[in-house]
Amino acid sequence: MAMNIEQARLNMVENQVRPWEVLDARVLDVIARVRREDFVAAEHRQLAFADLCLPLGHNEVMMKPVVEGRVLQALELQGTEHVLEIGTGSGFLTACLAGLSAHVTSVDIHADFTAAAGQRLQAAGVSNADLVTGEAVNGWQPDGLFDGLVVTGAVHAIPPRWLTWLKPGGRALVIRGESPVQHATLLMHEGAGRYREEALFETDLPYLSHAEPPPRFVF
Repeated sequence: MAMNIEQARLNMVENQVRPWEVLDARVLDVIARVRREDFVAAEHRQLAFADLCLPLGHNEVMMKPVVEGRVLQALELQGTEHVLEIGTGSGFLTACLAGLSAHVTSVDIHADFTAAAGQRLQAAGVSNADLVTGEAVNGWQPDGLFDGLVVTGAVHAIPPRWLTWLKPGGRALVIRGESPVQHATLLMHEGAGRYREEALFETDLPYLSHAEPPPRFVF
């Protein structure tokens, strides 16, 4: 069984993540090193390495490995950054971010997600991540600024307040748009309140709470 899991992990990295233009060696290493199977629900353990979004509860999902790889690569983390993650979810991406940066602050609206992810991160030996329960779209406010920001659910539009949390030179990765065709968008803070945008790839994720499209009225 152990050999099968390790082979499945290798197959995930080499046959899914790398061919999807994830070529950063540090990103590939951290995805291979963090035990993804320990961050999924027990009933989904056999699917931990599949090219699938896995349900987490609260109508939210764990992103596909290929999307996680592209997200991590886009941030271009060098190991010295302070990163904000909006949407802790299972904690897997949190663990990967922690392996690539100096410190991660991760906020999730669901207290049970925060508690479960905290236990998984502790079991994985991750000590440079702080977890917070809060509503980040309209309410929660961080204490400082960040070098990187990553959002693990989709938003119809990027809340302007999020961009004020980025340091000059910082990078934010947000999934934005209308399901079923959303765009992973990279925003780079160029200083003086200027942000450069780059659309990276298409995907489709559930919306964060309070970040859904406005209701459409049909007459």
